[in-house]
Amino acid sequence: MKERFCEFYGQFFPSISDAEELYTSYLANCVFNHFLSFTAIVLNVVTIYVIRKTSSLPKTLKILLTSLAVSDVGVGLLVQPFYTSLLVRLLRQINLTCIEHKIYSLSANVFCTLSLLNVLAVSVDRFLAVHFHLRYQELVTHRRIILVVISIWVFSLVRSFATLWLSNYVNFFISILLNAGGVILTSTIYWRLYLTVRRHKNQIHGMQQSEQTEEMFHISNILKTAVSVFYVCLVFLLCYLPIGICQSAVTLYGSNHTLIKFYHYSMTLVFLNSSLNPVIYCWKMRDIRHTVLNILRRASLNKNRTSR
Repeated sequence: MKERFCEFYGQFFPSISDAEELYTSYLANCVFNHFLSFTAIVLNVVTIYVIRKTSSLPKTLKILLTSLAVSDVGVGLLVQPFYTSLLVRLLRQINLTCIEHKIYSLSANVFCTLSLLNVLAVSVDRFLAVHFHLRYQELVTHRRIILVVISIWVFSLVRSFATLWLSNYVNFFISILLNAGGVILTSTIYWRLYLTVRRHKNQIHGMQQSEQTEEMFHISNILKTAVSVFYVCLVFLLCYLPIGICQSAVTLYGSNHTLIKFYHYSMTLVFLNSSLNPVIYCWKMRDIRHTVLNILRRASLNKNRTSR
């Protein structure tokens, strides 16, 4: 079973005999990931600090966003450097060993699964905040969110290590279920979210003016964070869709040079997602953006004081 595992993942990193045709692709992805590894670490470490300092964000949302940011740090700190080292070995015409294939696939599977489940958890959280906004704090407690995050990390580890013993087709089937289920669930959540928001707006129009302002302000804040999370989900989908298509094609029809090139550029797009998430938080989440601006403003004032 382990030999078949290495044979499957070896299709994406062929022997040195193919290195000349794939040299440009290896080199480009090596350079891209060397840079993206740095941005993923720095931007997400800063994001974790900013999320902690943003007092206006709900604590439950803070925990989920922090979990997503930590998984993105893991991509930049562990997965991308190892992936780059594999490409460097291929550029130096050194064949990869089965152990190297296992380490790479396990680390990539762990953090890709973490990203998927964390994005889903944040989406569900925002849906509950809008759909049950009066009972949200009762339903979504600090303890329950901690249990959800622990479950996500444990499941990701177990699922990734299980790939060592399951057949390629079983692994492929599980991946399809996870990815397709994630897309369907996220699409359903945001469609229901849209309908719920419309209903709340109609209810607000029927209220008196004095009641309307407070209720509209509350729902408006929840809606804005939900829309921000929607952008995170959309970018996640766009970044992960090509690799899903590529792996499906290789599983069903086998690999060739075109698919191998497509695979490596698709993996770089997956890794790029870890650097894009902090940008989306800062761009679309007003509370986080204000915290970042306040930190920069204070840092600038302190710098001016010390220079005097």
